[in-house]
Amino acid sequence: MGIKASGIGKVIGDPPTRVLSEISFSIEDGEFVALTGRSGSGKSTLLYLLSTLDNPTEGKIEISGVDVSVMDQESLHVFRNQQVGFVFQFHYLIAELNTIENVLMPAFKFDEALKRKKYAEYLLEQFGLSDKRHRLPRQLSGGEQQRVAIARALVMEPKYLFADEPTGSLDTVNGDIVMKIIADVNRDHKTTVVMVTHDPDFAKQARRQIMLVDGRIYK
Repeated sequence: MGIKASGIGKVIGDPPTRVLSEISFSIEDGEFVALTGRSGSGKSTLLYLLSTLDNPTEGKIEISGVDVSVMDQESLHVFRNQQVGFVFQFHYLIAELNTIENVLMPAFKFDEALKRKKYAEYLLEQFGLSDKRHRLPRQLSGGEQQRVAIARALVMEPKYLFADEPTGSLDTVNGDIVMKIIADVNRDHKTTVVMVTHDPDFAKQARRQIMLVDGRIYK
């Protein structure tokens, strides 16, 4: 049933500033969609709304046929942790935890760490990090830290993966590695991917692009 945005608008600040206007589109299950546009076009704001991290000022967002605005906080918390994975430009790993512990962080919230450990180890192997499983974040390169963050986002086997400039802080080589991982997850696991990127080459790897100009969809 995917994701459906209907008449989405967003106003922030005081005095109020309009960031998004009249945004409507659908994303099918299993799609890989890139949100593109210049800095300040509203693409990251839209991603946060679609991923339930923020609420629209106007309009409605439905995920898997459910209007997320009417979900109570407990249901929303469970939905985010079990159905949604987040990848940001910066990895936000916990400095005191090693690689495997950081990957398993979402599972700890539901007492599923033991259940998910084998899959976490599989992800680290797939991402070329098996030999780094006991290292702390400061002992990893920037590219390795971002791969750990992606593994963390995937450990609960989410239906939806939201990525906000996941290659923005990486060099070309590591950016390519991260993009391959995201594309493979979409293809092999049928995970729905919605990614914000300013890089046209990375955007082309998505099945579809939605371009924003001044807070509106460019058609």
